[in-house]
Amino acid sequence: MPKTEQEIRQIELDVADAFNQGDIDRILSFFDQDLAGFSSTRHERLHGLEAMRNTFSYYLERSESMEFALDQVEVHQYGETAVSTFYWSIFMKTASGEHEITGRGSHVFVRRNGDWKIVHEHFSRAQHPPELWDTSPGE
Repeated sequence: MPKTEQEIRQIELDVADAFNQGDIDRILSFFDQDLAGFSSTRHERLHGLEAMRNTFSYYLERSESMEFALDQVEVHQYGETAVSTFYWSIFMKTASGEHEITGRGSHVFVRRNGDWKIVHEHFSRAQHPPELWDTSPGE
C-alpha cells in the first residue's frame, strides 16, 4: 500500500477514534481552518472549524452513547491532493432507544507543510427502502 494511502487511512481511523472518545478538539485538528462541506444532518453548506464543531457537538450531545465506524476506505492521490471515500455507520443510544444511521462519505485532503488536512467533507445518509433500490443502473 502506498505511503499516502496509509497516511490518509490512518487519519480517517484517528478521526473516528477521536469521535468515539468525544474529543472534538482532536477531531478538528485533522481539518483545515478553511474547510467547507456537507453534513448528513443539515442541508446548508458548512464553512470553517466552528461549523464542524457544532456538527460534531450536535451528535454527541444527543446521545447517551455513540460509536462511529468506517468501512471500505479508498484513497486516491492527485499530487498534493487526495480523496478518501468510505461507508460509515453510527450506532447511538438515546432516550428514545437505540439507533443505527448509515451512509457514505468523502474527504478531500490537501498536503500543507507536510501534513494532510481535510479541506472538504461530504456525508450523506444511505437509508432508503431496499425494494426501491434492489438493482444498480444498467443491471
